[in-house]
Amino acid sequence: MSIRHLTAKLAQQIDEELMGSVGAFSIDQLMELAGLACAQALAKVYSKEKYRKVLVCCGPGNQGGDGLVAARHLDMFGYEPTIYMPKPGFKDIYKRLQKQCENMKIESLPHDVSMDALRSTLSSFDVILDAIFGFSFEGPVRAPFDEVLPLLSSSRKPIVSVDIPSGWGVEKGNEEGTGIVPDVLVSLTAPKEGVRSFKGRHFLGGRFVPKAMEEKFQLNLPEYPGFDQIVELPQI
Repeated sequence: MSIRHLTAKLAQQIDEELMGSVGAFSIDQLMELAGLACAQALAKVYSKEKYRKVLVCCGPGNQGGDGLVAARHLDMFGYEPTIYMPKPGFKDIYKRLQKQCENMKIESLPHDVSMDALRSTLSSFDVILDAIFGFSFEGPVRAPFDEVLPLLSSSRKPIVSVDIPSGWGVEKGNEEGTGIVPDVLVSLTAPKEGVRSFKGRHFLGGRFVPKAMEEKFQLNLPEYPGFDQIVELPQI
């Protein structure tokens, strides 16, 4: 049986059960595993010898938290990540993840950097990690992201998106044509309905779903190879 694609409602339910009495995970654990998977996927496709400089773009929610974790792991993998938060998160966990990156001496762009300055600095990066919007996103894209997303898309740099490309609807995908179209996608837990049309390299990450939940929701997840945190999915 093929892997199940999740609606927004089902993705939310699974998240709640993972962090409830069934899964018993903390949000910190899930973010750490998700961010590690994203860093590993980027490293698998884009070697640090050719793509050392990574711009990690983080939104203000849990998706951005995954990006901050990924930035820390990429730094430990030997990459040179730089963090860009157009609108920094305010939750305690987000601030702690920021602090962890600061402790690693990972550089950050000013959150209010002008679009002209951002356009100019994009040329110095080799690859972009898109961790701006997650499966809770509902359009339209608002400021400052309405300027950021087109700029990233027009950069001609390889893009790796976390869970769902920023600007895409969970179920309708890039219907409006305003979302980022990445080269690589790292779906977390299970792919979302809206990414069925995605044509790039597609990985599944987040090796944390309990067997009981996998069976309950009939996710039909593939086996992860060895000790990898990711598994590549076949193109549809």
